[in-house]
Amino acid sequence: MRLFFTKSTKPLGNLDHSRVWRTVNALLLMTCLALTLNLVPLTVDAQELQVGSKRFTESYVLGEIAKRLLEDAGFSVEHRQGMGGTIIVWRALTNGDISMYPDYTGTVQETILKSKKPLTSEQMRGALAEHGIGMTEELGFNNTYAFAMRRETAESLNIQTISDLRRHPNLKLGFTHEFLNRKDGWEPLSKHYNLKMRPLGMEHALAYVALNSGDIDLMDAYSTDAKLGEYDLEVLEDDLEFFPKYNAVFLYRLDTDPKAIAAIGALGGTIDETRMIRFNVVAERMKDYTRAADLYFKDIDPGITEVPTPSADSEISKVFSKIAPLTGQHLKLVAISMFLAVIIGIPLGIRASRPGLFSQFILGLTGIIQTIPSIVLLAVLIPILGTNMRNAIVALFLYSLLPIVRNTTAGLQDISTPIRESAAALGLGPRSQLTKVYLPMASRSILAGVKTSTIINIGTATLAGFIGAGGYGELIFSGISLNATGVILQGAVPAALLALLSQFLFDFLDRVVIPRGLRLKASA
Repeated sequence: MRLFFTKSTKPLGNLDHSRVWRTVNALLLMTCLALTLNLVPLTVDAQELQVGSKRFTESYVLGEIAKRLLEDAGFSVEHRQGMGGTIIVWRALTNGDISMYPDYTGTVQETILKSKKPLTSEQMRGALAEHGIGMTEELGFNNTYAFAMRRETAESLNIQTISDLRRHPNLKLGFTHEFLNRKDGWEPLSKHYNLKMRPLGMEHALAYVALNSGDIDLMDAYSTDAKLGEYDLEVLEDDLEFFPKYNAVFLYRLDTDPKAIAAIGALGGTIDETRMIRFNVVAERMKDYTRAADLYFKDIDPGITEVPTPSADSEISKVFSKIAPLTGQHLKLVAISMFLAVIIGIPLGIRASRPGLFSQFILGLTGIIQTIPSIVLLAVLIPILGTNMRNAIVALFLYSLLPIVRNTTAGLQDISTPIRESAAALGLGPRSQLTKVYLPMASRSILAGVKTSTIINIGTATLAGFIGAGGYGELIFSGISLNATGVILQGAVPAALLALLSQFLFDFLDRVVIPRGLRLKASA
């Protein structure tokens, strides 16, 4: 392989180019090797099934139950937890990024199929089959939408039904972002009930915290949510019968192994509302979806009073067993995206250092990309790349370009005229001037740009959990769903430590790569 940088054996002043470019080339070769090794796992093993789930407790628990059932049937299974809302998980299913995920008949009818009239289960199956998707029998419980208030607020204002809300237009409402935009969500409901309030968009788990603390007065909930009982909330009656039935089912790809379809189909009719609520309570009390799912396979009553208290040693062991694979995923996201950013960003920066309209276009485009919210970019890329690691890598690569391009441009443009004239006087051609003089002179600025990009990349990579692409973000989003600060910290602290480690690594590279004369000048 011929790399971009060429080795020079002729030192100019204090610049030992042989040492500089040997180091840079070695780093690039190692990164190429890492890229080659890491690209292999990006292709899903045909023998492995991918189970998806949405970003709320019940979906996590059902996903874990499905994983256990499929493993017992002899399959290798990955549970891609908390991938996002309905549309994201549905696209992942139709794209083949996952094999199945739990959903609800009301959501299938209103949001996925966008039917304006009620559909029977068989009609839903026929419509889904046109997309290559199947639907299991109903699991046994109806998890419909509900409006919840603090009991004392509802009693003081004499609010018992959704219609009663008309008398109180100044109430503070906090709804999930998905509910605000669903076909069976706030906009049609507000017209159905003639409500005039303007709700805020909030994460589901955080809305419970805001409601309990009095920051909002009303929220959308799920009828099987554990926190409805835990916080002693008043659930308003849907007196005008707006909400359809939300009977739990699993959606799966029709090309899934028939044995796997049969295994997941065995869930039909086995979970009633009471049982599902208890699973949710256990998950949120123990901050562990897997242990809640395990109760499905036990013959004992999974009541709240029977929740065991795990030992400290087992908890520490479990935390490390979660963090270890996520660390590998997070490093993969950062390493591959940064490799692409370096090999593309530095040449772009070199081109942008020259005067002209095209240079302004490069700097402007990388600047515009940086202003796009990261979650928006991930969502925009889903139709193109799907909900997988490739999506996250491309998004991280794009976000990493600006510091590298700008620092490379600035470093080259700051080289003084006398140095440029000296390089030309030595008889060096344009390419030799660039590789033997200008790039070494700009190396400190370039490395600073790479360092900045890497540190930002490590933090931004946590958002890969938004689409189930792995990394520490899975723990962070899981912790948000559970309202568990400890689980959030299990993802946030390793990410912060990784950023600190990268800082120390770049400080070391600064001593190895940067010519000694430039380091002395900078420190003077």
